[in-house]
Amino acid sequence: MNRWLTVGDILRVNATLFADKEGAADLYRSLTFKEWNQRCNALANALLDRGLKKGDRVAMLAYNCLEWMEFYGACAKAGLIAVPIMFRLTPQEFSYIIDNSEAKAFIVEKPFVEAVNSVRSELKTVGDDLYFFFGQGDDRDAKAPEGYTHLEDLFASGSTDEPPVKVIDEDIWIIMYTSGTTGRPKGVVRTHESLAGKYWTNIAAMGYTRDDRGLLVMPMCHINSVFYSFVFTCLGATAVVYNMVSFDPEHMIKTLAEYKITFTSLVPTHYIMMLALPDEVKNKYDVSCVKKLLISSAPARRDLKLAIMDYFKNSELYEAYGSTEAGLVTLLLPHEQFDKLGSIGREIPGTDLIKLLDENGNEVPVGEVGELYSRGPALFSEYWKMPEETKAAFRGDYFSAGDMAYKDEDGYYYLVDRKKNMIITGGENVYPSEVEDCVGSHPAVKDVAVIGIPDEKWGEAVTAVVILHEGYEPSDELAAEIREYTKGKIAGYKRPKHVFFISEEEMPRTGTGKILHRVLRERYGHWAEAAKK
Repeated sequence: MNRWLTVGDILRVNATLFADKEGAADLYRSLTFKEWNQRCNALANALLDRGLKKGDRVAMLAYNCLEWMEFYGACAKAGLIAVPIMFRLTPQEFSYIIDNSEAKAFIVEKPFVEAVNSVRSELKTVGDDLYFFFGQGDDRDAKAPEGYTHLEDLFASGSTDEPPVKVIDEDIWIIMYTSGTTGRPKGVVRTHESLAGKYWTNIAAMGYTRDDRGLLVMPMCHINSVFYSFVFTCLGATAVVYNMVSFDPEHMIKTLAEYKITFTSLVPTHYIMMLALPDEVKNKYDVSCVKKLLISSAPARRDLKLAIMDYFKNSELYEAYGSTEAGLVTLLLPHEQFDKLGSIGREIPGTDLIKLLDENGNEVPVGEVGELYSRGPALFSEYWKMPEETKAAFRGDYFSAGDMAYKDEDGYYYLVDRKKNMIITGGENVYPSEVEDCVGSHPAVKDVAVIGIPDEKWGEAVTAVVILHEGYEPSDELAAEIREYTKGKIAGYKRPKHVFFISEEEMPRTGTGKILHRVLRERYGHWAEAAKK
């Protein structure tokens, strides 16, 4: 018996309770709850008719669009497991995810067909007749290329009746791949129950209502949008997908105003770009409809918070900490923004009291740094096919993403280091080891350390500190060559924005020879500050 309604259940209920109300939309299309439910049923039944069965994985690679809401809803109803793929990944990167998840079907938007075809012969688990194609906007009527079935033809072939599959809240709904410290992505397994728990605790924490209209700006393959999409669906409110290829700050403000958006979640880079627009541009749009804003994924400065509050005068500002594995863990409330500047807040309702533990598993005193462990209804189940990594991430029922933090006397938490040496650039996580492997394969590179240094626009800029082989001389031309060398080998947001050269003797190391990334961050962080002056 279900303790929580699954998203498939919620769509079915909303189709009766709010049949003619707008349930989901993007900037091209809109669906009432009844229409949305019928299309999810049709896609679910069509996939089942093609031979897929409960528990099979289905991957999707696309920019932001309404099809994501139909994809997630159809998988929820058919008992299929959704495998969303980040559109910024290279073919080599996303082919690993397809193979690791053993996806049997693959939905591909038009811009990615060429990339998929470049590795299609290597994808052993996807059925030859289970590649599906679609376009959005002006490409919506584009003909499916050879070897693909048009997604709309798939919709048309399926019954709009509820699928004949029993799905319970303990079933897996989504596997989200996040970069791993070894350079290989880890599949974060999420059940219907874990996401339903997140939706309702978030509703309780932030007080959404049925009249809200939430704009999903982060990639729909990102945990942020998966979280915030169906929060509004649970209430019978409206979720609007922001069709994003690259971020246009004026278009973003225009969209907030024209679509009467009441909530959105953005990273600091988004806010910086919007607020940097000339006043005559910003003042063209009425953003009084915006009632709540969330800032997350990277630290936010005091001046940025003040600027957000000054422009979005009717809005409350929240700041959150969480992870793909744990969901939202802490929340800093609007009235706490300046009293507890720099804090990630306190436990969100539904999260057990956080534990800060030392290396021996003992809780540290107030004011001392420990590794942050949390437990709550939004916690993931396991890393897909990685039992050792799953075991290492837990102490009992408590999970850690590897973040170090301390707690003040009032119970507010402050991060001091993030997932060891992880870089957050433009809201995306980058692990140095993956970039180091790529840069290190250049023939001139003897050794390399990759760090993040402060960047006003992106939060952190991916930076490679390189030791050259004998016979190579440092130069601006060689730095540019190394940056260009990474193109196409790793996703664009992972490529170094800066390359510095250093001698063997200057590279800081431990007694066992390990590079001290922390020392490099301090050294080149000072360079970044000086460069701004």
